[in-house]
Amino acid sequence: MLFCILISMNIVEVKTPKDQANFLEVARIIYQDDENWICPLDQEVTAVFDPKLNSFHQHGVCTRWVLKSDNDKLIGRVAAFINDKKAYQHEIPTGGMGFFECIDDKQAAQLLFDTAKNWLSKQGMKAMEGPINFGENDTFWGLLVEGFTPPSYGMNYHKPYYHQLFKNYGFTTQYEQITNHLDLHLPFPERFTKIAEWVSAKPGYRFEYLKSSQIEKYALDFIEIYNDAWQNFENFVPLEKQVVMESFQKMKAIMDEKLIWFAYVNNEPASFVVILPDANQLIKSFKGKLGWWQKIQFVYKRWRGVSRLRAVVMGTKIGFQKHGLESALFIQLKKYVMPQKRYKELELSWVGDFNDKMIAIHQATGAKFGKRHLTMRKTF
Repeated sequence: MLFCILISMNIVEVKTPKDQANFLEVARIIYQDDENWICPLDQEVTAVFDPKLNSFHQHGVCTRWVLKSDNDKLIGRVAAFINDKKAYQHEIPTGGMGFFECIDDKQAAQLLFDTAKNWLSKQGMKAMEGPINFGENDTFWGLLVEGFTPPSYGMNYHKPYYHQLFKNYGFTTQYEQITNHLDLHLPFPERFTKIAEWVSAKPGYRFEYLKSSQIEKYALDFIEIYNDAWQNFENFVPLEKQVVMESFQKMKAIMDEKLIWFAYVNNEPASFVVILPDANQLIKSFKGKLGWWQKIQFVYKRWRGVSRLRAVVMGTKIGFQKHGLESALFIQLKKYVMPQKRYKELELSWVGDFNDKMIAIHQATGAKFGKRHLTMRKTF
């Protein structure tokens, strides 16, 4: 059986500019008839694999492949990577697999998975998680299994049959990532509002939005809060300044300063919420390209505005997690959003099913279920 697969399909490691172009093209082929899919910008995908643009290469290694049929048609792709800071925090050394795309064919998927598995095995790995990113988990992370609607920027979108391909290979779910949607035209529940307003008025509590002129200051506050908030989660790796500054600089092109809020208690950074306008509404027609014409369109569309927001990440220091700061941050946000009459929906993405506190916050706002992604694992 293996012999038959090898003579009918050809898997190629990405080495040349042509290979790189093919890697990007696979996704456009797979989703060419799917109206919900929005092509990520080519430069964003390519940057993941560029050591000059992705600081994760300083403590890790990655590669990628494209799969062709016997008549030289592109039918799949996959990437594999090892983050040295996380690989050995599991019970067994665990690498990553991501950027998986494939036709609806069990043998094609098996060859892609096998290729990633074999490469990781040679590097000493005993398992792989996927689909994940060679970077932070706010982009290109998780397998979409429920909620096949247009994705927000950075969120993975997949064909419904992918889930079965993963299960056929022996992947099992490690955790679910839940995305909820909040209608910004509706008021918050009364109890939520009362708590938020009470917290907002407490002595020593201060709330302010990010100012681009002081972006490094807010990046440092972000790191301080995040590293404290997530320190007790399994396999947690503290954020570093370089990684956060890279992310903040990327956000500049689309950020609305008054959508990124910080809470301070007696001047100590205590909580934050990072919300961005959904850039996918701006780039949907670009088909992954960002040449001079697309840049002109982007500026014009950005000026006109978008209707959907995405909450990229929230965090509160452990010592302040029962103070209601998250509620107060949402109230500050709403005071800005409502008069604008521009934004209609806020996507609260994504929260792990292990994060009971954040799930409770989503529920308290009145948000409704939107999507479900899975982070899966295959033990070799």
